[in-house]
Amino acid sequence: MTTALITGATAGIGAAFARRLASQGHNLVLVARDTARLREQATELHDRHGIEAEVLSADLSTDAGIEAVAKRLADRTHPVDLLVNNAGFGNKGRYLEVPMADELTMLKVHCEAVLRLTSAATAGMKERGRGGVINVASVAAFVPRGTYGASKAWVVQFTQGAAKDLAGSGVRLMALCPGFVRTEFHERAGMGTGNIPGWMWLDADKLVATALADLARGKSVSVPDPRYKALMGLVKVTPRGLLGGVTSRTGRKYGPQ
Repeated sequence: MTTALITGATAGIGAAFARRLASQGHNLVLVARDTARLREQATELHDRHGIEAEVLSADLSTDAGIEAVAKRLADRTHPVDLLVNNAGFGNKGRYLEVPMADELTMLKVHCEAVLRLTSAATAGMKERGRGGVINVASVAAFVPRGTYGASKAWVVQFTQGAAKDLAGSGVRLMALCPGFVRTEFHERAGMGTGNIPGWMWLDADKLVATALADLARGKSVSVPDPRYKALMGLVKVTPRGLLGGVTSRTGRKYGPQ
């Protein structure tokens, strides 16, 4: 039986990955900051699907938290076959309105933790000749839109580069780039969502099903919805100068309130 480790596992996309993978018979290592919530989730998934669910409480905005998860990923006696780097958050406010400490914390979680955990996982996967990593990014990676978008752009570029370097090793890496998903993400960031059109919202469970299928197909980037694929197609052919103005206005219309 294979084992998947999921960061940010207790809510949103991370919880959807946990549900889906548990239903498919995978054992889990659930990572988040809230120990009580992790234990409740682990018990529920074990009772419902008969899988083993480990709990690992860790704050990925700290070195100690990253090191704890990296140590588990490097454990050769209890190997992890799939890593889902999902932990992340948003900051409310435009550039210079967000405290520098919060900006640096975002880079720690979105970039440094992803680099260190991916490296810890893939070293063992390469030795075994099999494994997979899904790094959760965002469609914000493809537009000029602040530190969040920049950090997610890094995730996409890093994942694609690592995927090429590990091609033929049996290890697959994929950046997952969803749009708006109905999760706790916006509420935690204090962002209003009432002005976001209904058609822009995605379902986390359907998103995860598509993501896992795309990983199995060998994709290095997944935009898991036809609506957002069409939007990203328009982004590719829009001049960067014009795109910057459009995304700034869109951010004010559909972003934090």
